[in-house]
Amino acid sequence: MSEENLGPHSIPLQRWIECAPFEELLGMEIVNADQGQATLTMPFRREFANGGSVMHGGALVSLADTAAVMALKSCVPPATHFGTTDMSVRFLRPLIQGIVTAHAQVEQGQERQWLARVDLQNENNETVVEVSAVFKISRRKLTTVAEEA
Repeated sequence: MSEENLGPHSIPLQRWIECAPFEELLGMEIVNADQGQATLTMPFRREFANGGSVMHGGALVSLADTAAVMALKSCVPPATHFGTTDMSVRFLRPLIQGIVTAHAQVEQGQERQWLARVDLQNENNETVVEVSAVFKISRRKLTTVAEEA
C-alpha cells in the first residue's frame, strides 16, 4: 500500500473503518488523516433518513465525531486513549442526497484537552453542519473490548 494511503500510526486508512462496525455500517470512508486534519466521506442513504427524507442528524454528528477522532489520532502517540467531553452542533441546511464530506481540524488546548472543529459539506461545497468538540486524553491506559478478547 502506498504511503499516501496510510493513516495515523502508519495503519492503512481503510483498516480504521474496518475496526469500527458502526462507522462501516454508515458507509464512512477516510480520505486522509494527517497532522491534525482529517477528511472523511459518507453517502446519503434512504435508510438513514428521517421521515422528511432528510439525512438523520445523528448520522451526520457521527461522521463529524469520527472525523475529529481521526484528526486527533494523527497527532497523538499510538495507544493513546481519549474521549469526547463536549460537543456543539449547528445544523445549517438539510442534506437530502449525495455524498457528505467532513473536514476536521484539531489543536491542543489546555493540559490534556484537544479542541476540534468540523465542517460537513454537501456535494455543492455548502456547509450543512458545523461542529466544535473537546476531547480529553486519559491519564491511564484503558482496556478495550478487543484487548479483553
